[in-house]
Amino acid sequence: MVLVRHGETEWSRTGRHTGLTDIPLTENGRHQARMAGVVLGDREFGAVLTSPLSRARETAALAGHPEAVPDPDLVEWDYGGYEGLTTPGIIEALGHPWSVWTDGVIHGENTPGETVDAVRRRAAAVIGRVAPVLDRGEDVLIFAHAHYLRIFASVWLALPVAAERLYLGTGAVSALGHEHGTPVVVEWNVVAPR
Repeated sequence: MVLVRHGETEWSRTGRHTGLTDIPLTENGRHQARMAGVVLGDREFGAVLTSPLSRARETAALAGHPEAVPDPDLVEWDYGGYEGLTTPGIIEALGHPWSVWTDGVIHGENTPGETVDAVRRRAAAVIGRVAPVLDRGEDVLIFAHAHYLRIFASVWLALPVAAERLYLGTGAVSALGHEHGTPVVVEWNVVAPR
């Protein structure tokens, strides 16, 4: 299972929570997407999926996989009322420490927000749908978002809190697999040299 985080956007560059807002890649983000393609090489995949958001779809295309099939379960966490805000800004507004991982999000004006457990269920659904491809011995390639992919990896590992400990940079490639039947992280946060 190979995971690719989309390239840089203006919001990811400035640390803003970017859930369902469809922000385009920056020029650097497009470069990172092409470099993700270098890391992927000419490896073949039994299935290639992408978040339907443009930053992930464009990353897939620039990385050499325009055939990626959009899957709505691959969208980023719905941050609700925290969409577009930075963690320091949220903490300042709340007046106390806050973490998206432990404190969650609030209902937003345009979206309801989503619990980490809801994101975990979406990730588990994707893993279930691609299981037949993996069972055939073929690899699966997924283009998605930072928090979503960190949660995805924690679901793969069957660990409840691993996500907050897995940093994932823009344009990074990671791989999940098995060792002696146990789910493992094979590679994490790999980027091509500039």
